[in-house]
Amino acid sequence: MKGKMGFGGEVGTICQMAYVVKDMDAAIDWWIRKMGVGPWFFLPRFGGEGHVFRGAPCTSDVAIAMSFAGSMNIELLQPLDDNPSVYKETIDRVGYGFHHFGLAIDGDEIEAEIERRIAKGEVLAHRAPVPTGGKVAYFEGGEGAPGFVELIPATRGMDEGFTNFWRQTRDWDGKDPVRPFG
Repeated sequence: MKGKMGFGGEVGTICQMAYVVKDMDAAIDWWIRKMGVGPWFFLPRFGGEGHVFRGAPCTSDVAIAMSFAGSMNIELLQPLDDNPSVYKETIDRVGYGFHHFGLAIDGDEIEAEIERRIAKGEVLAHRAPVPTGGKVAYFEGGEGAPGFVELIPATRGMDEGFTNFWRQTRDWDGKDPVRPFG
């Protein structure tokens, strides 16, 4: 996938900002009250088969909620256990708060982009299959970076899913603030 996606983001650019949170309900409430962002799309568990953290199978689980502020996807991540993960690593290092920038990468080119980054010396921290197609890849941001960089495969499924969420945030009337993911 190339070019502009249905929600306004463009392939090759930042389409997501993500935060690790201690309490999902409190975090959603804050975003609604303080920022006017909603509704939120909630996935109670994300983890399992195919997740790899620093070269080993990853057994951690997180709850995920997504919404949009304009054309920027906002993702909230609440770890559900203390197993090693990119989420726990962030909390242990800097506490709760900013976690990663998400870059939309053409789904047909993401594996080549991962290899290019590794060849340049970037450190791959996490891989995981996602419901919208393909596998995301988290790279360490490097010295001075505020968090990880997630490569998100811009597939037809990703564009359709994100665009569906985005459409529901347009002129949101405050009703049904938390909805199912998918």
